[in-house]
Amino acid sequence: QVQLAESGGGLVQAGGSLRLSCAASGRIFVINAMGWYRQAPGKQRELVARITSGSSTNYASSVKGRFTISRDNAKNTVYLQMDSLKPEDTAVYYCNADLNTALGLPRRDYWGQGTQVTVSS
Repeated sequence: QVQLAESGGGLVQAGGSLRLSCAASGRIFVINAMGWYRQAPGKQRELVARITSGSSTNYASSVKGRFTISRDNAKNTVYLQMDSLKPEDTAVYYCNADLNTALGLPRRDYWGQGTQVTVSS
């Protein structure tokens, strides 16, 4: 099985920063991409940022210029540096990994349990 362990959420004032981490472990053959999604109360889960194995990145327009995603392939870990946080960034943030568990098996998505980020005004 595959586990995604998230850390780094918390409470911060508007304008502050937080750094999220997510480490993937278990039966992993290759990780194709990792990313962060978020879900605010009453809203659908949305993509925040994603990074491929080749380090290509994409961001939600609402976080461009404020958030930075990075990846340590040797550690199977993805990071999300969040700066200039706004109250509207408040949500549960979920780590996602698109990976293959073995050669010849199809790729699939795995999810972390989520970490709360709260930005006060």
